[in-house]
Amino acid sequence: MIGHRMSCIFRCMAGLLLAAALPLAMTAPARADDVADFYRGKRIILVVGYGTGGGYDLYARMLGRFLGDHVPGKPTVIAQNMPGAGSRGAANWLYNVAPKDGTVIATLSQTTPTDQALGQPGVHFDVRKFNWIGNLVVVNNLLYVSAASGVATIEQAKSKSLAIGATGASSPSVLYPQVSNNLLGTKFRIVSGYPSGGDINIAVERGEVDGRGSDSWASMQTTHQDWLRDHKINILFQIGTKREAGLPDVPLWSELGANDEQRQVLEVLSGDVAVGRPILTAPGVPPDRVRALRRAFDQTLADPAFIEAVKQAHMEFNPISGEELQDVAGKIAGASPNVIAMVKEAITIKDVRQLPADQKPKGGPPGEKE
Repeated sequence: MIGHRMSCIFRCMAGLLLAAALPLAMTAPARADDVADFYRGKRIILVVGYGTGGGYDLYARMLGRFLGDHVPGKPTVIAQNMPGAGSRGAANWLYNVAPKDGTVIATLSQTTPTDQALGQPGVHFDVRKFNWIGNLVVVNNLLYVSAASGVATIEQAKSKSLAIGATGASSPSVLYPQVSNNLLGTKFRIVSGYPSGGDINIAVERGEVDGRGSDSWASMQTTHQDWLRDHKINILFQIGTKREAGLPDVPLWSELGANDEQRQVLEVLSGDVAVGRPILTAPGVPPDRVRALRRAFDQTLADPAFIEAVKQAHMEFNPISGEELQDVAGKIAGASPNVIAMVKEAITIKDVRQLPADQKPKGGPPGEKE
């Protein structure tokens, strides 16, 4: 009798465990279906934190052409520009206003985590709570001057004043020359207020300024291969963690420091390069949709049609995953107070001239187009 009862008990327990396991077994495919059902027939808005025509815009729109094919449910992806304050306006909007459902993604400045770490004005977000989808390209930035300026090395830039074009006051195009002045003794005269990096390039061609405070190696190769071929510019230094294969003789910014303290500051500020051309979405997006967006990002960059389109456009893509980017952004935002104090001292703005309104290029949309 006892054995019969125990057998019944075990059978009942097994039945309960099986009943409990069945919903769990059915849940995994159901979640995938739920993501597809959510996105089917919807639009994903890809917000670009800069104006049209610049590097961020070109890279984001190339991704947007193919991304929807790899998101479950195949939503349409539409790019919309939201320029202003070096993309900080778009970052604040994404964090505080945008839907938290995965229907909005964005590309923001690579300095977004550093802006938070340094307590820059107008930051109303926490990069650690964004959901980072991936970085399109890890590529070094450059500070270049026209060959007509007669300056070819950083040492020469310490003895000759050069007008350097820049966009917003907190952009890399201001940061790099300003820190170089403060730490390295260069004599860059920063002229900010250009709506886009493209406008600065035009100003260099016209001789209105001697150089540009920041451009990416990828953008330079895409938009001005002729400058490189014809030696029309001199790249004084590159910003990154290691030299680009195509620029083996151009020093890293961090290599120019005169002592360990200077090199440490320059290394921290060079960390933005790992953020690159980031794609991210709002905080609070359901985890299954974040995972789906990250998978779609990875699959897009492996798509043969995407690779061919990139090749035809002479664009360079060197991505890192969303998980890795999440970690990078968190580490930058969480840098130690001592390091941040040194960096703040180095980036103190001392001599930045705002381009008069009547001298700004006409015809383009307002805001930066880095």
